[in-house]
Amino acid sequence: MAQELAYVIITPHALHKSRTGGILARLITRTGLELVGARMFAPGTGLAREYAETIVPTDDPQDRPIRELTRDYILQSIAPDPKTQKRRRVMVLLLRGEDAVRKVRSVVGNISANRLGGETIRDTYSDLIIGENGQVRYFEPAVLVAPNADETRTKLGIWARHSDADGGLLEGIITYPPGERPERTLVLIKPDNFRFPTARPGNVIDFFSRTGLFIVAIKVHRMSVAEAMEFYGPVREVLRRKFTEMMGAKAKTILEKELGFRFPQAVERQLAEIVGPLCGENQFENIVKFMSGAYPSQCDEANRDQPGTETCIAVVYEGVAAVGKIRDVLGPTDPAKAPPGSIRREFGQNIMINAAHASDSEENARREMRIIKVAENNFRQVIEEFYGGF
Repeated sequence: MAQELAYVIITPHALHKSRTGGILARLITRTGLELVGARMFAPGTGLAREYAETIVPTDDPQDRPIRELTRDYILQSIAPDPKTQKRRRVMVLLLRGEDAVRKVRSVVGNISANRLGGETIRDTYSDLIIGENGQVRYFEPAVLVAPNADETRTKLGIWARHSDADGGLLEGIITYPPGERPERTLVLIKPDNFRFPTARPGNVIDFFSRTGLFIVAIKVHRMSVAEAMEFYGPVREVLRRKFTEMMGAKAKTILEKELGFRFPQAVERQLAEIVGPLCGENQFENIVKFMSGAYPSQCDEANRDQPGTETCIAVVYEGVAAVGKIRDVLGPTDPAKAPPGSIRREFGQNIMINAAHASDSEENARREMRIIKVAENNFRQVIEEFYGGF
């Protein structure tokens, strides 16, 4: 069966209620599809109207009442606030694989006022409340999807065309009380969460939602060797020093055992200065390989800037004291030392394979966001490459 591209739009209400992680977890685990793109939008009137016009086709579908509700919802709740013209946050996810549209549609489910369980995403997160007079009192779809491959292509074309002007790293979307100073920080959900279809990426985002911070950018990213080397560059010398301090005695002990005679104590420092930097460099190579899929020493210069083979998700959070709040939920670098309830305690394995990275200061957040290019529009690139342009 041929590959398809499917999309899921997480609505402003679902984002505000921090349902993003739960939605993503269900999509990945229950469809088995590959997450290939993600982008935050603050739709303008033009995007909202153009998208709304595609919701009710002229062939009078059987679910026309729901489609009409959805069209009105887009104009009322995804378009800018008509009174203040304040834009709202929307997240669009792209999933690829065989029979992708049907699989996504099945996991998302239908909208019904008489649902009895929580099997689908909409069973759990959407609402349709009908009054005694049969009129709709409240409607919240939680997510928006296309019913078939043809409509998917049409609607993704609209979002792709508006993705530069209305999407990326959102600015001025969140209103803060006077005197509050928001920060921005970067989170990388690391490649160990993407080895196979698992709920972990969504669960990690769900953990971060307890901070009360706002997602203002998201990107599916494949880190190049050059990016990984620059990103983790500050730890390179730290590793060399760390291993120099600890490897002298270890190397001396190993050599004495192997050769069968004792070394003078002065040799320990000489061994440390030789072996320590080599061990630190090896550890740095392992980190780059883990994040990008290739060792720097085995990668040609010409290929170092090419996207790597490992997937991660870059998320920018915004809010008061964002850096500290995110790091508190994440936990220490070593999962063994992380407190219960932290991300690294729940999902980490060791110092390198520890679920996620978070910036340790605003300054480093800016540096890391620049390296990752969080506002880069690879969302549109995925769509255009799949369909051959628009």
